[in-house]
Amino acid sequence: MNNKFTTSVLLSFIFACTACFAQLSLAQTTNTPTQVVYHVDDAEVQGLKALRNIRNHLDTVPSTKIIMVTHANGVDILMDGAKDKKNNVDYAPLVGALKSRGVRFEVCEITLKNRNLKKDQFILDADFTPSGVVRIAELQAKDHFAYIKP
Repeated sequence: MNNKFTTSVLLSFIFACTACFAQLSLAQTTNTPTQVVYHVDDAEVQGLKALRNIRNHLDTVPSTKIIMVTHANGVDILMDGAKDKKNNVDYAPLVGALKSRGVRFEVCEITLKNRNLKKDQFILDADFTPSGVVRIAELQAKDHFAYIKP
């Protein structure tokens, strides 16, 4: 009988600890805003779609921390005077509106070098990162950002 009582108390303690840890974990998750990296490597295919996805994302969950990382042909979305060719929509006002909501837009400096581009060819809302691919990997691995490629 003593063994049954001890086992029962021990199991109750284990269940109570598990419940406490689950609550603590849930509280930490609930208080931390979602972090998302949007990966754009082709402005013509992904540009407008990515900007609309980000707008919709923030309309649904305004506290989301979003970084768009661009490289290869994706950097074109952040170039001064860039437009969506199919719809003739200027990107800059859409980017500016999202920047005012906290979105960060980053351009790969390796792409600048490979394409002979200069930083002054980009809109003021653009930030720069040494490597777009490395930045995406670090955001995912180190900072636990979710990954979306529109």
